[in-house]
Amino acid sequence: MLGMNRVLDVDTLVPTAPLDPGTVVDGSPEAGSRALAAVAGVEVGVWQMTPGTATDVEVDEVFVVLSGSGTVSFDDGERVDLGPGSVVRLRAGEHTTWVVRETIRKIYVA
Repeated sequence: MLGMNRVLDVDTLVPTAPLDPGTVVDGSPEAGSRALAAVAGVEVGVWQMTPGTATDVEVDEVFVVLSGSGTVSFDDGERVDLGPGSVVRLRAGEHTTWVVRETIRKIYVA
């Protein structure tokens, strides 16, 4: 069970692993996440991805970028620049391409 702390630790290392080679477009990005809390049936956690480009199929999620920079592009042509403070809504089933220039660390609610 997750701890009952009021202040959630977003600074502790997030373990990462290489992404599935079938999703990597450029570089050797790694990604990983760490759950922080469960709130009203949803998970709140920290996710990070190291530099590189990869594709993904999303889940329902809202996230806030804590650090890093990059872009996320959607199949409908929309492109969102990511940096500290960016708040983005992802919808289940969306196909995205993540281009990470500087390791992105985000808080997600999914």
